Formats: sequence, C-alpha cells, structure tokens
Amino acid sequence: MSGSMTIIASLVIPFIGAIGIALAGRFNDNLREAVTLITAGLLAWTVWSLLPEILAGGRPAISVGEIVPGIEIAFKVEPLGMLFAALASGLWIVNSIYSIGYMRGNQEKNQTRFYTFFAIALSAAMGIAFSGNLFTLFLFYEVLTLSTYPLVSHKGDEKTVRSARVYLGVLITTSIGLFLPAIIWTYIAAGTGDFTMGGILAGKISGPEVGLLLGLFVFGIGKAAVMPVHRWLPAAMVAPTPVSALLHAVAVVKAGVFSITKIIVYVFGIDFLASAPSADWLMYAAAFTIIAASLVALKQTNLKRLLAYSTIAQLSYVVMATAILKPLAEIGAAIHMVAHAFGKITLFFAAGAIYVASKKTELYQLRGIGHRMPWTMTAFTIGALSMIGVPPTAGFVSKWYILAGAFEADNYVAIATIIGSTVLNAAYFLPIIYYAWFVPEKPGVGKDHGEAPMMAVLALTITATLTIGFFLFNATALELERQLVSP
Repeated sequence: MSGSMTIIASLVIPFIGAIGIALAGRFNDNLREAVTLITAGLLAWTVWSLLPEILAGGRPAISVGEIVPGIEIAFKVEPLGMLFAALASGLWIVNSIYSIGYMRGNQEKNQTRFYTFFAIALSAAMGIAFSGNLFTLFLFYEVLTLSTYPLVSHKGDEKTVRSARVYLGVLITTSIGLFLPAIIWTYIAAGTGDFTMGGILAGKISGPEVGLLLGLFVFGIGKAAVMPVHRWLPAAMVAPTPVSALLHAVAVVKAGVFSITKIIVYVFGIDFLASAPSADWLMYAAAFTIIAASLVALKQTNLKRLLAYSTIAQLSYVVMATAILKPLAEIGAAIHMVAHAFGKITLFFAAGAIYVASKKTELYQLRGIGHRMPWTMTAFTIGALSMIGVPPTAGFVSKWYILAGAFEADNYVAIATIIGSTVLNAAYFLPIIYYAWFVPEKPGVGKDHGEAPMMAVLALTITATLTIGFFLFNATALELERQLVSP
C-alpha cells in the first residue's frame, strides 16, 4: 500500500471500527471488546508501517479536496506527526486492554458508547498528526473536542455534565475565538497555510505582529493548557479513568502541545521566531505555568486532581522546550511528549486501579496500599519517578535534552524552571510513594481488597515497562526527531 493510501487508511480504520463497535455492542460485550482490540491493533500496524519511509526521508502526502480556492483538506507525514501518530495508535491498544478491566470492574454503564467515541477520537488524532496545513489541523482539532465530550460526560450526573460543559466551553471558545482568527490571519499574510520546513511567515509579518499572532495560536490551542487557558483540564477529571488517560496521555493534551510545536517549526520557523523579540513572552508564560501548576499540585489531596495539575506543568515543558528555539531543545520537546505519555498513562492507570479495587481517591487513604496492590504501586512508583526525571526512566531522557538545549541557548530562565519544577515534582510524588510502601495501613480503614482486575493490572504493567524501556531503547525516536531540526 502506498504512503498516501496508508494515510487515508489511518483515518478511516478507527472510524469504521467505531461503527463496528456500535453494532457489536448490540449483541455481545465480548464481541464489542474484540472489535475494539482488533481495530486498535490494525490502526497501530498501519501507522507504524509508515515509519521506515519517514526515517528514510520520505514524506508521503495526499490532498483530499479543495474547499475554496487556496484552502484544501490535505495530509502529509513528517517526523513530528509520525511520532505523535505512532504514540497515540500504540497506546490505544494498551488503553483498550485497561478499559476492559476498568469498565467491567467498575460496572460502568453505556460501555458501547464509551468504546465508540474513543475510536472516533483516535480517528481525529490521526487527522491532527498527519495534517498538511492549518485548515486540516483545525478541522480535526474540533472533531477531537466534540468526540471527547461524550467521554468526559460519561457518568451523566449533574456534576459530571456541568464539568463537561466547562471542558467543551473552554476548548470551543478558545479555538473559535483565537485559533481560527490566527489561521485566517496566516492565510492572508502568507498566502498559504501549508506546513513548510523553515516556516511560511518570514518577511510576511514583523514586529509586534509576530508576538500577537503567536499568542493567538498558543492560547487558541487550549488543549495545550498554557495558563490561564487550563481550567478545562481539572474539570475533565470527572471522567472515568480510561478517559483521563486519553485526555492526558494518548490524544487530547498531546494534540495541544503537538499543534503548538508544529506551528512554531513549520509556520513561524525556528530561525524567524528566534529573531523576533516580541515572541519572547512564550518562554516566560510556559515557565510560569510549570511552576504555578506544580505549586497547585503540591496542595492537592485528591489523587486525580494532583495528576491533572501535574499534567498542566508537564505540558508546558514541551511548550518551553519549543520556545527555547535550539535544536537540542526541539528534540527534547518531541521526546517529552513520549516520556510524559508513558509515565502519565501509567499514573492514571494506577489511580483507576486503586479506585476499582478499593474505591480510594484521596492521598491520606493510600497508607500501606503498596502491600495490598504491589503491582499497581510499583507501576505508580515508576511513573512518578519518570515525572520527576529520575533515571532509568523516560522522563530523564527528555529532561536531559531540554536542559541541554537550555544550556546551549544560555537560557537561565529555562534552566532554573527545570530545576525548580523537578524539586516540586519530587515534593508531591515522593510522599505518596513513601506512604504507600513504608507507612502501615490503619487498622479497620477501608475494605479488604487486593489488586484490580487482571486486564487493568496487565495494562499498567505494560506502560510501566515502556517507561523504563524508553530510557534504554530510544534511538529510533531520536533519529526521527533529529530530522525535525536537520532535514
């Protein structure tokens, strides 16, 4: 199959899978889940089949059609998009395994709807990853927002629906009010919205316009959760844990930081943005978000809310690394998307497993839980150490490259931010690990329980293994992203 047809297949497979899941769910739960796993596996195989061509320098592309003169729906696979698509498609398999254990173990309602919209969200993520221009990116960005709303509002009670409306309202308002005007401005100024190595805006805008347009993009892409456009993310924690994993690790937030990185590299151009003083604010906005979100996480007593604010901080690592505008930092930004995905999905899987097995959600309830749930808490420990950046975990690799890029640029704000946030990460994760393993459980507190269902434990074991494995086996990802800065 040609590269262009593989792109189309990557978009169509999860959408057809969604239809199959909806139909299968009318007959048999096992059949529905089998269709989910088959679809996820087929998508991963299809996406990963593009990797050799991209590593060899190929850039398969296809144009689906022109909407109006000069604006078309088009797709092109480049290194950053390849990394995002490979990550999202691969983790969908693991998330599906986990979802089977979680949804059954927690006796969730409307499971067919859950799996159906999950598949549609993955189709949208593939469209974002392979978008060839700003219009296509915006189109699938909106589809991703709309398809995840039923997932966030899954429980259906008043509190959940209210929080889901915050989720939808913030993301739609920012995208329509800021992201879309930025796209229109770009098309008018540059005459095109195509993603082009080196950018398309040099000589087209200058002075304060550069910083203003960058601001429209950064805050218009609300999924990146750069403060103050972050409120939707804690609100979305009302969703079931597999959805939280989708939001934080597989698709949604990764779509946000991916889009910002792609726009900086292929629309503005690294060299052009580095020469524009009005764009310097992005570094400080990202640094502020990292520190502020880490401080808020430090005050949380609910495990999922702590992980939500941790995600806000970790996302801005990617934004800050991109804003450093140095090759090593750009590589670090891309690699941190992978490192954060592996570590954070492990943490959310662990949080969900704890809830299914014990119904515990608060930090004070986790005393001694490592002895009841050793597999789950070992995985949690690995994920937490990766968020801190301790070797041998994936988080150490990405932080190494970001820090190297900061030193390359003599950017002391970034250096201080990385060091300070690492201390804060340790301050809110290490006590959880300590209480889980070294503080005895209070007698008579909580129900007697063991591990979560086997499928959930299997999934979090896989992601914890990936978190360590990426520390040792990251050459392919690094080679892919070196093409981003040295085409």
